[in-house]
Amino acid sequence: MALTKLPKNALGTGSVDASKIEDGTIQTAELSGTVTADKLNTTLNLSSKTVTLPNTSVTSDMLANTTVANAKLSNSSITVRGTARNLGDTFTIGVDVDWQSVQTGDFTASAGKGYFVNTTSAAVEVTLPASASIGDTIAIKDYAGTFATNNLTIARNSHNIQGVANNSLISTNRASLVLVYVDATKGWLFTDEHNVGALGKAQFTSATGGTVTESGDFKIHSFTGDGCFVVATAGNQPLFSNPSPQYSASGPNGVEYLVVAGGGGSGGGGGGAGGFRTNYPSTPSVTITAQTYPITVGAGGAAGPGSYVGRGNNGSNSIFSTITSAGGGAGGGWNNSANAGGSGGGGGFHPTPAAAAGAGNTPPVSPPQGNPGGAYNVGGGGGAGGGGGSGGAGSNAPASPTRGGGNGGSSTNNSITGSAVAYAGGGGGATNRDGPGSDPGGSGGGAGAGAGASTSSGDGSAASIANRGSGGGGAELQAPSNSGNGSSGVVVIRYKFQ
Repeated sequence: MALTKLPKNALGTGSVDASKIEDGTIQTAELSGTVTADKLNTTLNLSSKTVTLPNTSVTSDMLANTTVANAKLSNSSITVRGTARNLGDTFTIGVDVDWQSVQTGDFTASAGKGYFVNTTSAAVEVTLPASASIGDTIAIKDYAGTFATNNLTIARNSHNIQGVANNSLISTNRASLVLVYVDATKGWLFTDEHNVGALGKAQFTSATGGTVTESGDFKIHSFTGDGCFVVATAGNQPLFSNPSPQYSASGPNGVEYLVVAGGGGSGGGGGGAGGFRTNYPSTPSVTITAQTYPITVGAGGAAGPGSYVGRGNNGSNSIFSTITSAGGGAGGGWNNSANAGGSGGGGGFHPTPAAAAGAGNTPPVSPPQGNPGGAYNVGGGGGAGGGGGSGGAGSNAPASPTRGGGNGGSSTNNSITGSAVAYAGGGGGATNRDGPGSDPGGSGGGAGAGAGASTSSGDGSAASIANRGSGGGGAELQAPSNSGNGSSGVVVIRYKFQ
């Protein structure tokens, strides 16, 4: 039946409860005005019912203020590179590094860190990490403005820097820079540079070994015996530029060298000089890297035996890097021929086979490391030939009726040590005492090379100056005569260090 509508004041408060109302019978149209909260139970069961609100979102104009205070949020700040930043703060995000305390000595850098470096007291070397991944970043700043006085070296630690396998030298005051690792080809690249006028400045060679002297801007390492040339740091430019050989402006990675082998011992013929090889002063240099180079200095060859004098012994090789100088050839004796070598030995006594001189430049190199020896005088009872020298061939023994010995080949002057020094002269050949008259032995070719025996002496002279690579002088044919030993060689290395 129809429900008669009642005014809202016709019912007492609480007189109608849920049990008095049939489900679904009250519609919004049946209500006049609004139902206030005090007319409802404290708890409303709206399960399975849809509640429609006036708006589906909260906008800023529904709030008392147009902002939400940080305190009203579960997180009121964010962390940026290890530092908490309040929401709403203004700050600048720079290079992605964590700055460290000031460094005053050598140290190894770590990715993701920045370093203030103070070189007031001494130069500092920073070593880059041994391993690196793309995006690794390191920042460096000149703390006291002293990089020009005491430089900063950035040691590459097996990685390239700017695509080159060399360390970097930073020598500009107030310099600051950022290195970012990219890949194995380019390695660490400078991505942010400030006041770095000499970025990538060439680095000079630094090495140890032998006896070290200086001549102007060059260091000279002299080896008079076996040892090691230890290169700690190689420069990053050639020592010479081609085609016009001239010194690079800075940081050369090449060296000049002089490698002289031991001189040959004599028999009757003079001993040949040790092989003489050098690139000083104007031929292209040998490029070096940071490593240890074993050095071999050749000994002089021993003289041949007496009692119808025998052939001598070759000198020993001298070696630096790819450069090998061959020991000098032995001088020939009675009825045995001279030997080939850096320079060849002089021919001994007897027309066949002893007359033959030893060949020089054996094994062959360019430019030649030496010259051949001279031959025996085949006129009968004549003298022996001179040993070959670095500057010229040994002389043949004079023709009959003279019975003297041939002169040794000339030595060569070289100034790699800072002053002119003669190296690698051939030993003189001996006269033959069997012949009549008084005939001289051949003279040595310089650099202390031994002279050959004369008719009056019988004995040949040993090479008299160590580490010159010269040959010994030949002895007269018959006992009790003594031949001369050759002298030891030398290795000299020269490079620009400043």
